[in-house]
Amino acid sequence: MKLSVLMMTATLLLTGSAASGADDAAAIYKRRCSGCHGATGEGKSAMKAPALKGTKLEESQIIDHLLKGEPASKPPHNKGISGMTEAQAKAIAAYVKTFK
Repeated sequence: MKLSVLMMTATLLLTGSAASGADDAAAIYKRRCSGCHGATGEGKSAMKAPALKGTKLEESQIIDHLLKGEPASKPPHNKGISGMTEAQAKAIAAYVKTFK
């Protein structure tokens, strides 16, 4: 009986943690990215912000783009996003890859 309680507790902690991670990624994306790239990554042509939905970029490329930037890109992506942590960049990259 103790083992089953322990297993249920572990399952709840892991499930809650995974849901929290997805919620955090969505919140970070909404706060840091959606203003230009849209709530579902559809992009905003008036701002010349490209769609992220269906991107061919790998998660690692998105992370590098967020953290290091690319000189040929327009601000804010011509350099790393100010104040963005590696954990936030990883969360955003994983979240963006869910856009279909």
